[in-house]
Amino acid sequence: MDNRVAILGIVVEQESSVEPLNRLLSEYGSYIVGRMGIPYRARGVNLISVVMDAPGDKISALSGKLGMLPGISAKAVYAKLPEEKA
Repeated sequence: MDNRVAILGIVVEQESSVEPLNRLLSEYGSYIVGRMGIPYRARGVNLISVVMDAPGDKISALSGKLGMLPGISAKAVYAKLPEEKA
């Protein structure tokens, strides 16, 4: 399966879910290109963007698992890149 480039947008509203969130991100670490987290204290949330280069099913699986955590919302946005030439 071909790899896709995507950004996972993650909103953390429940601090108790941070540990399982980090465990999942570590589990998929080989597909993660970079990660940026921003604590938005004025609104009581943390915002995380994760750039991935992975098969589409891996990106979808991580997004789905994250979204099942209490107080976590996750959404994937895929890049429309041309196919790589071998």
